[in-house]
Amino acid sequence: MNFEFHSPLWLLLLIPWTIAVLSFAFPFGKRQQSRSAILFPDVSSLRDLPVTFALRIKRLLPLVLFLAGVCAIVALARPRQGEEEFRVQTEGIAIEMVVDRSGSMRALDFKINGRQVNRLDAIKDVFKRFVIGDGVLEGRPNDNIGLISFGGYAEDRCPLTLDHDALISVLNEVNISDPIYDDRGRLLNEHLVQEENSTAIGDALAEGVERLRNAEEKSKIMIFLSDGEQTAGELTPEQGTALAKKYGIKVYTIGIGSNGMTDVPVMLSNGRVIMQKGIMRLDEQTLKNIAKETGGVYFNAKSTKALEQVYQAIDKLEKSKIEGQMYTHYKEWYPVPLWASLILILAYVLLTTTRFRSLP
Repeated sequence: MNFEFHSPLWLLLLIPWTIAVLSFAFPFGKRQQSRSAILFPDVSSLRDLPVTFALRIKRLLPLVLFLAGVCAIVALARPRQGEEEFRVQTEGIAIEMVVDRSGSMRALDFKINGRQVNRLDAIKDVFKRFVIGDGVLEGRPNDNIGLISFGGYAEDRCPLTLDHDALISVLNEVNISDPIYDDRGRLLNEHLVQEENSTAIGDALAEGVERLRNAEEKSKIMIFLSDGEQTAGELTPEQGTALAKKYGIKVYTIGIGSNGMTDVPVMLSNGRVIMQKGIMRLDEQTLKNIAKETGGVYFNAKSTKALEQVYQAIDKLEKSKIEGQMYTHYKEWYPVPLWASLILILAYVLLTTTRFRSLP
């Protein structure tokens, strides 16, 4: 807390104001000689008269006038009291989240609060906490974050945005395509299911580059999550990596799960869901190469805990630039002396025109 005057030069008026009031209260020279008065042959008897309360008050009238002027001058100088606070200026990072939504992401080998969940739901849960924060992860409030999902083709789900609530709403709508059967048990969306069970890593990388390359932020990163190997798409992972490298985009790759057999829920034509063993193929070498070539880091997340640790590591590696700047928010006090001045002037005028009016 500090107290100051915004325009202290106004206080210099106190000097001429003091001289003016003293000249008025204690006249001298010709003005004193020419002042009208009632002449008495002998005033010696008046000296012994008692000084009344009203007379004492009248003697204070010049002081009332003086204080009124002082208050007005102080108001002009704008007294104010400020509280210094710390403002944080940040230079955020542009982050594109690229999430695999292929059929293998149905594998139930992750847990959230003791409950078995599939890989996509685990990614969603930790992704939300990475963006919003949860006490362990600080959140990314100053970063522009976008979302791309991919299976057999890449799809831009959300552009780079600071509206992270909207981003999370879009994330919740990213799902794995389920098979649709008619009344006879015939698969109606066979082509879509087959396509979504594929993995287009190269195309997903290229889509991420397209969304990041024109971003205004100096630091641009891609967080690429996949549990498979390239089985579809127009571009190879190497071509997608070359594009990211060309535009200075750092790619952090996260391999979800591991190679081998795992339980995958499968929907039958009658609507029942059964568990089947499926072989998961994770091309770790490709993901490592992508990260290495672009200056990122490869992580493997075989569990929810490991996925949390991956995000914590990225959170530490990619910090927004923060610069502290002091500023002061002021509370203005000039109304107090201003009102005091008006009240004193009003009192002076009323007193000098009524009870203490001087006759010529």
